[in-house]
Amino acid sequence: MRTVIARIALAGLTAATIAACGPPPSPAAALPYQDPSLPVADRVADLLGRMSLDDKIGQMTQAERAAIMPTDLTRYRVGSVLSGGGSAPASNTASGWADMYDDFQRGAMAAPLQIPMIYGIDAVHGDNNVYGATIFPHNIGLGATRDPDLVRRIGRATAEEVTGAGQDWTFAPCLCVARNDRWGRTYESFGEVPELPTAMTTVIDGLQGDTLGGPASVLATAKHYVGDGGTTGGIDQGDTRLSEAELRAIHLPPFAEAVRRGVGSVMISFSSWNGDKLHGNRYLITDLLKGELGFSGFTVSDWAGIDQIDGQRGFTQAEVATAINAGLDMIMVPNDWPAFLDRLRAAVQSGQIPMTRIDDANRRILTKKFQLGLFEHPYADRSYATTIGSAAHRDLARQAVRESQVLLKNAGDVLPLAPSGGKIFVAGKSADNVGNQSGGWTLSWQGASGDTVPGSTILDGIRDAVAGRATVTYQRDGTGIDGSYRAAIAVVGETPYAEGDGDRPGGLGLDSADLATLQRLHASGVPLVVVLVSGRPLDIAAQWGDWDALVASWLPGSEGAGVADVLFGAYAPTGKLPMTWMRSAGQQPINDGDGKDALFRYGFGLTYPGGDPDPDPSPSPSQTPDPSGSCRVAWSTNDWDSGFTAAVAVTNTGSVALNPWTLRWTFTAGQQVTQAWSASVTQSSTAVTATGESWNASLAPGATASFGFNATHTGSNPRPTAFVLNGSACVVS
Repeated sequence: MRTVIARIALAGLTAATIAACGPPPSPAAALPYQDPSLPVADRVADLLGRMSLDDKIGQMTQAERAAIMPTDLTRYRVGSVLSGGGSAPASNTASGWADMYDDFQRGAMAAPLQIPMIYGIDAVHGDNNVYGATIFPHNIGLGATRDPDLVRRIGRATAEEVTGAGQDWTFAPCLCVARNDRWGRTYESFGEVPELPTAMTTVIDGLQGDTLGGPASVLATAKHYVGDGGTTGGIDQGDTRLSEAELRAIHLPPFAEAVRRGVGSVMISFSSWNGDKLHGNRYLITDLLKGELGFSGFTVSDWAGIDQIDGQRGFTQAEVATAINAGLDMIMVPNDWPAFLDRLRAAVQSGQIPMTRIDDANRRILTKKFQLGLFEHPYADRSYATTIGSAAHRDLARQAVRESQVLLKNAGDVLPLAPSGGKIFVAGKSADNVGNQSGGWTLSWQGASGDTVPGSTILDGIRDAVAGRATVTYQRDGTGIDGSYRAAIAVVGETPYAEGDGDRPGGLGLDSADLATLQRLHASGVPLVVVLVSGRPLDIAAQWGDWDALVASWLPGSEGAGVADVLFGAYAPTGKLPMTWMRSAGQQPINDGDGKDALFRYGFGLTYPGGDPDPDPSPSPSQTPDPSGSCRVAWSTNDWDSGFTAAVAVTNTGSVALNPWTLRWTFTAGQQVTQAWSASVTQSSTAVTATGESWNASLAPGATASFGFNATHTGSNPRPTAFVLNGSACVVS
């Protein structure tokens, strides 16, 4: 593997000298495709007519930065460069990244047609490869917020930081619907039911901006198409064995919404569908995604994904032809890009791939490059460098942490803790560890424990919350605690991982060090608050009875102080479970509506009075039903110009099981339901009725049924003010 050269020669000057002087000016509009006043389609057509076969196959090639040099972009017309997880320039700073980007871009612009390259990076929870960037909670935590607008703002902040480091394309968001918590990518999923990732596609609006090419506009990628979260056994890159109807109902809706929002690219999944690798599936890529859904952007393979089509290591000319003919437009061949160029060229010349397919792929790629404004502004926009790790972005991340906390147990109202008086004991391997709380895909692919990135740990937040008004003692393993403390906080859970290494085919329980720490704290007799830092629900049913309070903190990222904001009552917990919480790992897969006896159901979350002005309580099976009604309805929508997606959760707070359950409401502004999932939703004039499907027809006392639907509106979308469940009026939360 070659490394990126530190210097290139250009007009007799070193790259460092050129960077100091700023990038060279963009070329004058000498040819039609260089004229920004012309429509993009005309510019693409003109440029295509001037391109040789080598130009075209180069545009379809993406290489890893450590395996290619800027001069290779000139010689081979390579159209894209990427950084894999942890692949950073020697100077991992905003200027270091921007300098590297400009070096590669100069190589692209030195080719005869001056077609700019596009640079891809996995900015999946902030610009997480860049040291000093704001690290937002991973998607599982954002799913717990149920706050699409917050997610949109996180996308906007991420786009600014990515732009500030020079990049223009992120391989995000992951729109997988994770159905088995053993999967090592579970934390990359917003939730286990399709309506939750669908609602969170607002991140695309934040990343791309109001229009591609606008201020800090970064091309978004919907991944991994399609069904990667449904593999048998939760095995990464495994086989999703579902009927087409099930695939469409569970895994397709978030991608359909991403396409509707104008997502610029779609990454194809490593996984298979009923034994067939997605990278070679023409029906799903060309017929369904590009045809039925109308996706007009370009598709990209996953890391060396074409290597796996025939089940053998490496890739052949036949695999190249299979992938391109299936509908892949750009191929991520990190290290073997020269061989890919040779085999793609040979496949075209031999007639295995028609030139019409090559032209279609180039048309899609070039259209996005024109729309992003790369032909006019090919070099890094360094004006956004000051946004990287800015106070405003860290404040936004801290808000996301607060909203993502899910309170699962609060015996004796031990929470919130008073910020003054007495002594508090803190223990656990993740209490003072920003690496653990950030998880995988943080500076490196698998992430790492320790002081990896700037930020506040959960312990920092606890100390700040009491601010000298109480004594805080920290001992990682819990030794030294006695009965003189008024509370003990244990911050335990998982250490960082990413896909592959994070798969858990065995158990999902706490490790021996965590269990020993928790036992020491419990033995002291002090009220015990457990904070779980993890990328998924863990197998804790055998231990949680010893704990007075339990908070799921997920992977909060660099702003751990947001956890303490909730523990000490500055903000009330409002998070709701995005995943069903198992009673044992043997229940996996366990998901909403499957009839399995969960420890905590999907959508569960307690609260208490706090600083949040709009807490959204969720009942616990141990709580007394709300005296004002025998049901509760939570309603949220994700609106667009002419329609909306609704997420509805109805809870039976009565004492009698409802079988079947039927929820009714009235629309008042001409809304019309067009599609529904996880319930049968019918409409007659303004009256709407939702009933459970065969698999969730019954609603036990304390149980919640969640469903969603798409609908149109005529300009306004007031929420219904009254719901009736089996004849009883519901409380609307």
